[in-house]
Amino acid sequence: MRRIVIAATALFAANTLSAQTPEEKGLQIAKEAEKADLGFGSSIVDLKMTLKNKNGQTSERFLTTRTLELTEDGDKSLIVFNSPKDVKGTATLTFTHKVGSDDQWLYLPSIKRVKRISSNNKSGPFVGSEFAYEDLSSQEVEKYTYKFLEQNGDLLLVEQDPVDPKSGYTRRIVTYNKDKGYRLEKVEFYDRKNALLKTLTYSDYKLYKDKFWRALTFEMVNHQSNKETLLRFSEYDFGTALSDDDFTEVALKRAGN
Repeated sequence: MRRIVIAATALFAANTLSAQTPEEKGLQIAKEAEKADLGFGSSIVDLKMTLKNKNGQTSERFLTTRTLELTEDGDKSLIVFNSPKDVKGTATLTFTHKVGSDDQWLYLPSIKRVKRISSNNKSGPFVGSEFAYEDLSSQEVEKYTYKFLEQNGDLLLVEQDPVDPKSGYTRRIVTYNKDKGYRLEKVEFYDRKNALLKTLTYSDYKLYKDKFWRALTFEMVNHQSNKETLLRFSEYDFGTALSDDDFTEVALKRAGN
């Protein structure tokens, strides 16, 4: 009898899953990805940014990223450029929100001033890279509507349409790895004309604390400009307890000096 009950339960679960609409299944996958990464607290990581122009010429920048996890709202992050000299001290503070536009500030050491980034400019390039300011925000479920597209083995493809009308994208096609904690493998960005604009590929993953996957290489390719930005991360430090005090305009200025 017990085997029959178990079999019936499994069949019901399978039928329930198959009965989901593409929108419901896409949302479920996004929630599973969010759930898999809950609880990391805060992190600090150094990285190298390599910019490559359409002629293949490259330049390098070195920076540090600090992230504070919040559950009641989106995460906070602080990015500081350490070198070369022309960008040293430039820093960006981002407050991601689950609902509404994110808050972002840019500190420019040349004028020693903090500039608030308008939500109308969120699609602009981040310090000359192929990443836009809105790409710096944490991945909050509420920021998109969803539609499941297809499954290829352990890879799940989901279309995400930004809720914010000021987004520079009409949609994103996101590839999740179901077998590896629903981690992101690739994101394709489509511009306001619905043409493929960029592809971001994640690689060199490492597992921290037996739960948190972090890609040590990000490769963003702009298909329209033929430019690329490569991010190579060092080891993540989850041992430093960051707080809200580390993510203020005062902290932004201090980090840039």
